[in-house]
Amino acid sequence: MRRWGDLSQDADDHLTAGSVLDHAEMAVVVTDRFSNVLYWNPFAEQLFGRVGVPSGRESLMSLGIMEKDHPLAVDLAKHVLRGGVWEGTFDVVRGDGSVIYVRAQAVPLRHPSGSVTGIVITAREAMRSNEREKDRFGLLERIGERLAGSLYMEETLNRVAEMLVPQFADHCFIELVESDRLVRKVSTHVHGWTPPPDTWKPVGAEIRYPSGHYADTALRRQETILVEDFSQVSYPAPSEGAARVCGEVGMTSAIVAPLCVRGETLGLMYLGMSNLTDRRSPHYDTFDRDFVGAIATRVALAVDNALLFEEERHTAESFQKHLLPRELPSLDGLEIAVRYYPAAPLASHGQGIQTQVGGDWYDVIPLSAGRVGIVIGDVEGRGAKAAAVMGQLRAALRAFAQDDKPPADILARLDEWTRVVAAPERDDFGADITNPPIVTCQYMVYDAWSRQLSFANAGHAPPLLIVDGNVTELDIHEVGQPLGVRASGMHADLVYKEETRVLPPGATLLLYTDGLVDRRPPRDAEGAAPSDDETLGVLCEKLAKISNDPVERIADFATVAVPGEIDDDMAILVVRSVGTELELEERTFPAQPIMVSEARRMASEAFAGWQVPDERAELACLLVSEVVTNVVLHAASASVPRRELALDGPPLPFDESWDVPGFEEEIAGDKEFTLRLRRGKESIWVEVFDQDLRLPRIRSAGENDEGGRGLYLVDQLARRWGSRPTREGKAVWFEIPIGGR
Repeated sequence: MRRWGDLSQDADDHLTAGSVLDHAEMAVVVTDRFSNVLYWNPFAEQLFGRVGVPSGRESLMSLGIMEKDHPLAVDLAKHVLRGGVWEGTFDVVRGDGSVIYVRAQAVPLRHPSGSVTGIVITAREAMRSNEREKDRFGLLERIGERLAGSLYMEETLNRVAEMLVPQFADHCFIELVESDRLVRKVSTHVHGWTPPPDTWKPVGAEIRYPSGHYADTALRRQETILVEDFSQVSYPAPSEGAARVCGEVGMTSAIVAPLCVRGETLGLMYLGMSNLTDRRSPHYDTFDRDFVGAIATRVALAVDNALLFEEERHTAESFQKHLLPRELPSLDGLEIAVRYYPAAPLASHGQGIQTQVGGDWYDVIPLSAGRVGIVIGDVEGRGAKAAAVMGQLRAALRAFAQDDKPPADILARLDEWTRVVAAPERDDFGADITNPPIVTCQYMVYDAWSRQLSFANAGHAPPLLIVDGNVTELDIHEVGQPLGVRASGMHADLVYKEETRVLPPGATLLLYTDGLVDRRPPRDAEGAAPSDDETLGVLCEKLAKISNDPVERIADFATVAVPGEIDDDMAILVVRSVGTELELEERTFPAQPIMVSEARRMASEAFAGWQVPDERAELACLLVSEVVTNVVLHAASASVPRRELALDGPPLPFDESWDVPGFEEEIAGDKEFTLRLRRGKESIWVEVFDQDLRLPRIRSAGENDEGGRGLYLVDQLARRWGSRPTREGKAVWFEIPIGGR
């Protein structure tokens, strides 16, 4: 039983594409990529006065387009085959010799793969009385659409010129006011014609219109000026060259419209017609003047938006870049390159500047004895808030890193600080609903002398390790939670774990944020966007081909290796360990006073072998004596470490079990210290390790005190000094420059 509204079989047969086109009251013409006509429907036969089925050898011109409109047909084919949409009018000579006015629209004919295989033209006869008005309004609408698609100044202005030339003008100039000067920003002309040298001013030149010039009048009056026919009037020319070229091209008519917005004149838009093209009417009229005025209003708003956007973008980028390191330190055993790129704007979403800046950051932090802290991080979200949080976290991390604690401890402290920087929020009942920002971070400590890399990870993507042409992700077993999301009651020490690797000589690490692989697909891309794993695979494959190139080249190449626009801001940090071994001397001594001179002798011999200047070497040896003496003097007063006692005989009472003759001397005799000397390109570092957990501090010694001045000398004479805890005790270090203080 057929339901109401169901089509009969006979009616269904008449809904085929061919049947519908046969009944359409509009001409439909299909051509291939070479403008050969493949199909026209019955209405097209009637409109163009052609009979029969096209053989595929007739060109588009065979439809009867008059010779003077052949350039328009060529422009139609070029524009549509590039993927655009074209609208225009032709004078057509029909088969019986009559002339009609045809309004046509052309769109690309696409293959299922997305490639353009031909052109589809729809056409109808147009009345001369209303065709121009419809044509102008259609152009105005398309200009508005094009202007809405960009927030960049140069792109915005060029889009306007492309829409107006050659459809409405042969010449288009757009000039903007910059610091009380009128500067040419666009100079577009028909058919690729360019002004000869020393005639019309090029893009970037300052433009000065003489008093009495129609453009000067448009600026002063802030109104659109029409010059309907240059043969009937004369105006002073900006220069002799400009007057000469106007005569050569045969300027016939011009319209100049000021670009005004909010009562301020931003510049001028100049449109002109000449004898370079054969137009139906080579002169503008009052209707065209009003039309250009409407265009100028839209262009002025777009220019104002672009100027505001560029100003805000510049401010935001400056803000972001000043939160990042101004310059990188010179470090021994490492080559470093960094890049930061803000995200591309989402203009169609109305986000404006909010999409430009974000919370991505990198850092390189000099630590004790030539070691270096390496940081890459990403604060969730975009805009000034994310950048401000990033600035606070970067400053906090630099401060925490100076304590020289293990990377896991540093991330644990940074996790706590992430909760502190969150803005307090409360609900209607006064309950705390503060949501800390989610932050991913990778913190590494690299020792160029031992090539040891210690690191902890807080939810960040592993770095890429590039060794001998192979690119893989660094093997990380323990990836902790992002900063700020740790569950209540779970201590940070349980979340972040430290791992250690030894880098091969010449190995390169590429640390990055997700903006590198999370790209916005190109506008003409077909199919689904690739996954992060796929884009990462593409990145690794391309980096393998330039693995031995300088780090600057690798950083530049990585930014463009993944196709698509940058959808999120992106930070890249490339570090490479040098292939040569750095100079190092290390020796362990018993913690006895006689060893002070031995330690000094070892230092003196090492500095002489490294060709350290005598003055610098003597100063370093003096400070070695002071630090080692301090270690030896405090070794005896250090707390006795825990150890098991193996005693013969019956168990002793508790109070007597620790009173073993000679035990304290045995323990004291086991104490020792290690002296480690390192030479860099510009400095030498001295480290003294012992088993005492107490960190040294500078004391104020009295006039008659025998001690208390050693660390004061170190503080005054060394470039830097400090101490850090180690697994067995502590390390005291100082730095002496080789070439001067």
